[in-house]
Amino acid sequence: MKVREIQAFLEKFFPEVRCSGNAELDIVRPARIEEASVGCVTFIANAKYLRHLSLTHASLVIVAADVDPGPCSEHRAVLQVRDPYTAFVFILEQFQAPRRIADPGVARTAVVGRNVTLGTNVTIGEYAVVGDGCRLGDDVMIAPHVVLMDDVQVGSGSTLYPQVVCYNGVRLGARVTIHSGTVIGPDGFGFAPQADGSYIKIPQTGIVEIGDDVEIGANTTIDRATMGSTVVEQGAKIDNLVQVAHNCRIGSNTVIASQAGISGSVSIGKGCMIGGQAGFAGHLSVADRTHIAAKAGISKSVTTPGQAMRGYPAQPMRTELRQEALIRNLGSMKARIDELEKELKSVTRNK
Repeated sequence: MKVREIQAFLEKFFPEVRCSGNAELDIVRPARIEEASVGCVTFIANAKYLRHLSLTHASLVIVAADVDPGPCSEHRAVLQVRDPYTAFVFILEQFQAPRRIADPGVARTAVVGRNVTLGTNVTIGEYAVVGDGCRLGDDVMIAPHVVLMDDVQVGSGSTLYPQVVCYNGVRLGARVTIHSGTVIGPDGFGFAPQADGSYIKIPQTGIVEIGDDVEIGANTTIDRATMGSTVVEQGAKIDNLVQVAHNCRIGSNTVIASQAGISGSVSIGKGCMIGGQAGFAGHLSVADRTHIAAKAGISKSVTTPGQAMRGYPAQPMRTELRQEALIRNLGSMKARIDELEKELKSVTRNK
């Protein structure tokens, strides 16, 4: 693509895209600004990278609308947009090569059960298993070695990568993406303790419901409900290696980073951001737009929307940061207290 073609493409998404420099340059691939060479497009979304603007060899740099593009030679162009990060995402999509998952149609080695409904343009890869009563919408892509147990529903345009497993009755919305090794709908961790110290398994009779436009990373597990549904609402994004326990509800457009663990019956609101390795005690609720820092421990419900939480147990960010600062200074404080005690003893003896 030429610079002018990229500008025209971005004008579909942004009200104003200003170009400085040579709009006829050819752009062949995207690159990080530190590594970009001639023919590359890159971007600057963080002010700390502005120093690279005059140093990079990239042919095209995407910057914020309020950034001075500086002098542009015949070998350089700069596009100014309101949101350079999102603009670069759109550009990446244009340069991304199609990812081959499986040959079109149903593979010879795939196993398709009874009373299965397939939409148009469905792909089912080698050695995949589609159980009885499953329903797959149009343009669904099932990679090799995926297992759909009985009565699974997969919405139109969804993609399941190799070795994804969906247990009985799981419902996936439209345009859902699930990466390799993820398991949707295994039994929740429910056992009733007995007087003799043993446990009786609690039947997990519910299902998992995944909304439209959800993406779930690799090796994540979302347990089925004991009764009713475990729900991941529309637009949520869940990273690799996340555990979502039975009867949880993840709100729309909430993002959860790797290794977070969410205990049973937790309800997380809309638009929340959950950091890596955060942990949740069971039966809690988290208000909309809550930001939870990495490794935070949520031991009680968060009822005020829009808060930032940090620490173990988690508390409002400002409070936690003040306490962390005090803890870092405990050594010097202890030394000062010891010194004062010595001075006090000396004064007392002199009296």
